[in-house]
Amino acid sequence: MDMHFWIGFFNIIVLDLVLSGDNAVVIGMASRKLPEEQRKKAIILGTAAAVLLRVALTLIAVWLLQVPLLKAFGGVLLLWIAVKLLLEEDEVEDDLDVGQGLKAAVKTIIIADVVMSLDNVLAVAGAAHGDFFLVLFGLALSIPILMWGSKVVATLMNTLPWLTYVGAGILGYTAGQLLVEDPWIHGPLTQWWSGIIWGAPILFAVVVILIGKWWKHHQASA
Repeated sequence: MDMHFWIGFFNIIVLDLVLSGDNAVVIGMASRKLPEEQRKKAIILGTAAAVLLRVALTLIAVWLLQVPLLKAFGGVLLLWIAVKLLLEEDEVEDDLDVGQGLKAAVKTIIIADVVMSLDNVLAVAGAAHGDFFLVLFGLALSIPILMWGSKVVATLMNTLPWLTYVGAGILGYTAGQLLVEDPWIHGPLTQWWSGIIWGAPILFAVVVILIGKWWKHHQASA
């Protein structure tokens, strides 16, 4: 147990808290309108899917890094998910078929997990510096963070509906980060304007929130 181990150990805790938070927001947002029992199932299934995806992605992370525009595609997909979750805010809960609602929530969670788990896997693997125990520790730590975090998010959003916009903004910001961090896009964009690294995520977050606001106004005036 040398200093490198403990530095990696601490870094993985911080990375899991930060990067698993996005997944928890998706799970919480997607399951917030379900009845309590269905919400628990969605959280459990969503967490299990996220962990299994991270195990699978850990095994093929090196190969995935070679896929052109993978992060950029993931960013666009996550942007669509953020907008979709925000627009679904105005759906009437009483009209929601419980079975279909659970399937739709889990489907949305899995798609988002695929997009966001790659960053978590690469970050944890890098912080572990080849230590298999630390990689396993990072995966194990993500389970309670996802389950507890998504439950808190769902409860808070049902209590304070305006937090839905905050959640959607976080997902939009993450989508922007994925897009500008893609190796195939990062270089050309930074040559054009170095500030796009922090500007694009903020722009994506604002766009998602504005779309949600416009849709709510449109629904109210319809």
